[in-house]
Amino acid sequence: MKPTPSRLIRIACTVLLFSFLASCATPTPVPTPQVFAPFILVTRAPNASPTPTPFQPAAQTDTNVPIFIPTVTSTLSPTIAPSATFTQIPTQTQVPPTNPPPAVTFTSPPPSEPSRTNYILYATMDFAARTLDVEETIRYYNSTGTSLSDIVLSVQPNFYGNAFVLNSISQDSVVLTSYTLNGQALTVNLPQLLPAGSATTLTLSFRLNIPAKGAGLFGYDFNQINLVDWYPFVVPYNGGWILHDPMPFGEHLVYDTSDIEVNIKTDADVIIATGAPSEPNGEWTRYRLYGARTFSLSASDEFLVTESAVGLVVIRSYYFDGYGAAADGILYGAVQAVSLFEAKFAPYPYQSLAIVQTDIHDGQEYDGLVFLSTDFYGQYGGGAKNNLTTIGVHEIAHQWWFGLVGSDQALEPWVDEAMSVYSERIFYEYNYPRYGDWWWQFRVDYFGASGYVDANIYNFGDQRSYVNAVYLNGAHFFEDLRIRMGDDDFFRFLKAYAAIHARGHATSNDLFATIRANTSADISDLIAAYFSQSH
Repeated sequence: MKPTPSRLIRIACTVLLFSFLASCATPTPVPTPQVFAPFILVTRAPNASPTPTPFQPAAQTDTNVPIFIPTVTSTLSPTIAPSATFTQIPTQTQVPPTNPPPAVTFTSPPPSEPSRTNYILYATMDFAARTLDVEETIRYYNSTGTSLSDIVLSVQPNFYGNAFVLNSISQDSVVLTSYTLNGQALTVNLPQLLPAGSATTLTLSFRLNIPAKGAGLFGYDFNQINLVDWYPFVVPYNGGWILHDPMPFGEHLVYDTSDIEVNIKTDADVIIATGAPSEPNGEWTRYRLYGARTFSLSASDEFLVTESAVGLVVIRSYYFDGYGAAADGILYGAVQAVSLFEAKFAPYPYQSLAIVQTDIHDGQEYDGLVFLSTDFYGQYGGGAKNNLTTIGVHEIAHQWWFGLVGSDQALEPWVDEAMSVYSERIFYEYNYPRYGDWWWQFRVDYFGASGYVDANIYNFGDQRSYVNAVYLNGAHFFEDLRIRMGDDDFFRFLKAYAAIHARGHATSNDLFATIRANTSADISDLIAAYFSQSH
């Protein structure tokens, strides 16, 4: 029978259908986003019966570095637009006060290899009274390689008059009376030596009488409470405890990485901005950070929020009424920066990023959270040629060069600061290539970059000369280094540096060793020109 035109059309459609189904039968493999690892802290419900639970699995010696694989592949010229719409934060139901949480107990034996210090905190905030009552549990693993007769903790709130009130401190459930609190240092004298490779548990009960903000971040103003370096933490040990003296400029603290759980209870209308996602924990709200240097937060009953995401990383912009355009602008810049830096450096080290408006003179970074000056929001007129974007990108870069890769911020501040300034240059190069000359003039050369890059915070009499040398001349060094190495070697060096020293501490010598491992170029003349010491 001679096929009719309609029959030929039906046959052709059938063939095409089978071809389409066959092509769908073997799809191209798509990477599955890695689920964030279960948090290693095992925390009892605050009002549960006292049954002992392990703080960390007995066989666990360290927590793997979390890696987030974006659902959308980052490109070198990110075009991900933020969904910058106002997000109403759901309020919590106010719960009548209850007894403080019971002390956490630990039954697991000491690990066979070093492990990160672990913190669990239960904090009750009275926003109106500006107080914080805290129960803190620290599981400390002695990875120093030597027996310890004492443990030193940093207590930065003790700089502020009666801000820090220590109610009690115990070791392994035994109340301690042999300790000294002098300035920023809480030195706990151990009743017996803590051998290398063993672990102990410290529990502290304290109150913060939150002071009014001065020139820095810590404290309250009329509509906001900022808590930075607010709880006692064990400082690093390297032949001795590392707790440097503060300066009016520059950072003086050095942090090991740790796993931190913070449970907060406060007024129902108070919004908390942190560098970690929130989850309910009975009457508390729980936040968890892995492999973090510190846990910081900002609280306000006037916060407005916009949010977006890069793959699995949630980015939120916290701001105040009247600054919505600027909040959207820095949110968009953050999406661009995280997308680019993931491609050029390493996966973003945390689950979320909070960008917080506050009344300070500049910007400041913490794990998963950056503070930016209200002045920058007020000056914002759109686009990317402004302080809000440059400083915002700088603080976001610190999530890699401070958060992921730690260093001694007092003695070798260039290791993270010069890297973060140069990360701004990379941001503009790939997102706004026509703004390169503008960025160099606006951010670096206008101020007269000069001085030895490897100076420490104690080598300068004023902040301007410190910034000109460590930050700005450091950016010129990295530019000259990149030209000498070539782009392929330079960006390979950045990725290798982030991978090798992730969750650890890097020194100037470590940085130069990674450079030399990724280039055969002679850089001795650059070192002589920019640095006071040979490397």
